[in-house]
Amino acid sequence: MSHSPARGSRPMHKVIFDTDPGVDDALALLYLARHPDIDLLGVTTVFGNAPLSMTFRNARVLARAFGATAPVHAGAAEALVPVAEDFPWHIHGNNGLGNLPVGEPADPPTSTAVAFLIDTIRAHPGEVRILAVGRMTNLALALAEAPEIAGLVRDVVLMGGAFGTHGNITPAAEANIFGDPLAADHVFRAQWPVTAIPLNVTRRTVMTRQALADLCRTGDDAMRMVGALSQDYIGFYESNGEAGMLVHDCTAGVFLTDPDLFDLQGGSVRVCDHGPFRGQTLQRPDGIGFPPSDWDGRRSQQVAMDGDGAAILDRIAKVCGNA
Repeated sequence: MSHSPARGSRPMHKVIFDTDPGVDDALALLYLARHPDIDLLGVTTVFGNAPLSMTFRNARVLARAFGATAPVHAGAAEALVPVAEDFPWHIHGNNGLGNLPVGEPADPPTSTAVAFLIDTIRAHPGEVRILAVGRMTNLALALAEAPEIAGLVRDVVLMGGAFGTHGNITPAAEANIFGDPLAADHVFRAQWPVTAIPLNVTRRTVMTRQALADLCRTGDDAMRMVGALSQDYIGFYESNGEAGMLVHDCTAGVFLTDPDLFDLQGGSVRVCDHGPFRGQTLQRPDGIGFPPSDWDGRRSQQVAMDGDGAAILDRIAKVCGNA
């Protein structure tokens, strides 16, 4: 179940999880539901790893299986500038959860995510942390409707981007940013603090098949469910030369609770929204002078350029693998 606030000196993190389940999203949700320092306020869903009808259904299925009592809200079904969407069925399965039977249909949902984001942020000024691990469309729509929320959010942590390295959907772009680059650019330029956890770090968090099996052996039914739905996902990465599956979304979750495991670089961020470089993320590092340009006037945001992959995986194992 969603944990009640911890007592003592440890800080609580009030979190809204914006997600597109998606196999790796499942482990991230389990981490959020189980961590004693996280108060999961709600889950908002977006298209991405599957169509919105499936990601909404999958989030509800996972929340129920993990005992999370936070409400689940459906959000955007397409990008700010819609394009033909090619969903990654070969990675996340034909139902978005590794073809694991889920037992309920993916009916068309009513979109309530943007209203939930705005209302919850207003109700907890200065406290809400948004963890966004899919397209940033819900966040961009919330900003457009209520720009003042940028000054009310504690921070935004997102899984996305590839800074000075190749992408995973094109040579230039990471998939979450590529899926709605205009929304991502809006999120980076808003006057709220953003920390991006990009491929630079998540390529260091490789969970082997044996490590996943060990977590399932020591864990409970929820962890074993994550293990079952991850089998084809880990196979995809193994077939592409990796030692195991890249733990993208849960790595961003770990930043919420253990930021000391990440090396950050500050600077304004721009996102290319068209052409062969669509979805490319570029940061102008703080402290370097340039002539006047379109980069000027943007808030400095944080990008994790490196991280302790072994320690991140250890944190995940301690939270998720022990019932």
